[in-house]
Amino acid sequence: MPNLRTVEVRPDNSADVSRFSDFVRDGPKGHILQTLAWGDLKARTGWVPLRFLVEESGSGAVRGAISVLLRRVPLPGFRLEVAYAPRGPVVDYEDEEALAEMAGAVGAALRRRGAVVLKIDPDVPASRSDVVRRLERLGFRRLERGLGFEGVQPRFVFRLPLHRTVEDIMAAFQSKTRYNIRLAERKGVTVRVGKSLSDLDTFYRILEETARRDGFLIRAKSYYRDMWELLVKEGLARLFLADYEGQTLAGAIAFILGPMCWYVYGASSSTHREVMPNYLLQWTMIRWAKEQGCTLYDFRGVSGHLDPSDPLYGLYRFKKGFGAEFTEFIGEFDLVLRPAWYLVYAHGEPAYRRLRARLRAGGRGPGSAAGAGDG
Repeated sequence: MPNLRTVEVRPDNSADVSRFSDFVRDGPKGHILQTLAWGDLKARTGWVPLRFLVEESGSGAVRGAISVLLRRVPLPGFRLEVAYAPRGPVVDYEDEEALAEMAGAVGAALRRRGAVVLKIDPDVPASRSDVVRRLERLGFRRLERGLGFEGVQPRFVFRLPLHRTVEDIMAAFQSKTRYNIRLAERKGVTVRVGKSLSDLDTFYRILEETARRDGFLIRAKSYYRDMWELLVKEGLARLFLADYEGQTLAGAIAFILGPMCWYVYGASSSTHREVMPNYLLQWTMIRWAKEQGCTLYDFRGVSGHLDPSDPLYGLYRFKKGFGAEFTEFIGEFDLVLRPAWYLVYAHGEPAYRRLRARLRAGGRGPGSAAGAGDG
């Protein structure tokens, strides 16, 4: 068995930067939230991004990658740093040797920087109990979360496989979904790609309207402008806008990396909702993802409360209508780095989570911001 080592990826080391980016795009469990671009975006909101590669000592073959975001925890009276790897690490989760090397070396590096915990929420389905046991053997603690949006990333999502033809994909939609797509087309709704900051401003105006209507918080416009610079211009994201009679009624931002496409942010006006712009918007994005060679389209989060009386059931019904598969992830895990300080963090963090979940829950309709826990 080859010996493994962990190296920190420095921005000025172009070779390591390239190897990291390639592995995050093409490696097992690659994810947009593990990219350099996403870390650079979060750096503009106060996070400190750190990136690491696990490689074979002799050949240099990459066996794992992880992008970690480091930030002070907002607990009054304490100066605690928390490290978070959104949807990371990127690794074969059956490769316990690589996981062990990463946990040990990255944990030590973060501990030296003062972090009390490394938090991960892998893109691994809940059915993989073997991965849960493997992570627990390496010292990770699985956290208990509710069925809502208490986690940093959504625990429940809808995912649509794109291996079939476009015709077969649409044929699997619920009849009401197909009807609404065709209704939007008959009424003259058109969907275009946003190509300018002016288009982004239009989207943000509709997002503000959506937030006021549905009662949830949104980020400042500067965040979306940074996203435009770091992701849209680099081909990692695209803005779509739905127009009707000269007016933009809805918009959405999709992320794309390798074989995956994610619907991350959405907004819709209260005007002319009867022409169903959100349905045609989603269908256009699905077809675009398939044209780009994607094999999976992720509608992002829904509540795990599947009772039709639940306030968020409409979001579940909307996404399910596209023939997508309800998917549950294994959840969040903490690797405790400083046990005494972790107790302080663990005591104060639940109240912060409950507040964040309440603020998020207001905007979960089909035309609301889809990016709960964007990391």
